[in-house]
Amino acid sequence: MKLSIIVPAYNEEDRIGGMLEAYLDHFVPRYQDDVEIIVSVNGSRDRTEAVVREFQTRFPQVQMQVTPEPIGKGGAIMVGGEQARGDLIGFVDADGATPPVAFEDLVDQIGDAGLIIASRRLPGAVIHPRQPWSRRAVSRVFNCLVRTLFKLHITDTQCGAKLMTANAWQAIVPHIGLTKWAFDVDMLFKTRRAGYRIVEIPTTWRDVGGSKLRIGRVSFQMLLAIVRLRLLYSPLSWVVTLYDRLLGRVIELPPEAR
Repeated sequence: MKLSIIVPAYNEEDRIGGMLEAYLDHFVPRYQDDVEIIVSVNGSRDRTEAVVREFQTRFPQVQMQVTPEPIGKGGAIMVGGEQARGDLIGFVDADGATPPVAFEDLVDQIGDAGLIIASRRLPGAVIHPRQPWSRRAVSRVFNCLVRTLFKLHITDTQCGAKLMTANAWQAIVPHIGLTKWAFDVDMLFKTRRAGYRIVEIPTTWRDVGGSKLRIGRVSFQMLLAIVRLRLLYSPLSWVVTLYDRLLGRVIELPPEAR
């Protein structure tokens, strides 16, 4: 199989249908049975699972994994990846912010890289409409901290569209221990340390309404998560045990806020 696309989904009944329709209309005529879209539903209390099942009746390319409890974006991606069969394995957000043409750009341009990621910050990226200024500010501060703490020269670590070769995926993703805010950063850091080449390309992206994230609280969560991750990769890794005891409950968001 050529391509596996994993879609983490938590309470996405209002957005997952449009996203699946667009991706299936684009990829099925091009790849036929050589593409699979794996929706990893976790902790949903709405009709997300029912919406996906309706698509499964029409498209054999749609697979679904259901985890009863919320396990975060990274956890959902890892669960979906367990059944991925593609030579290339990637993931994209359920809101449809990354159009299918932009995701196929990743497929076309991965070349000999182990990981290719979409960027909203590189020259040539097309963003419309733009995110609210508060989200843009948080994203830039977060990215600046990541570049400083991890020496990752990536302009947009958090864009939801990423693609890996199957070999790189199996070497990296099953060994990621962080499934929430630091998942993408840990994946990038581990990929670089393993010696795989990382490519970043400008993307097309649109802000889609309906997010339940509370920007102020999430900003604090993201800061704590990357500090914890940096400690794990330092001589002070022993501090993480104490860190978790003191701040573990702060790092964990209740399901409705994820």
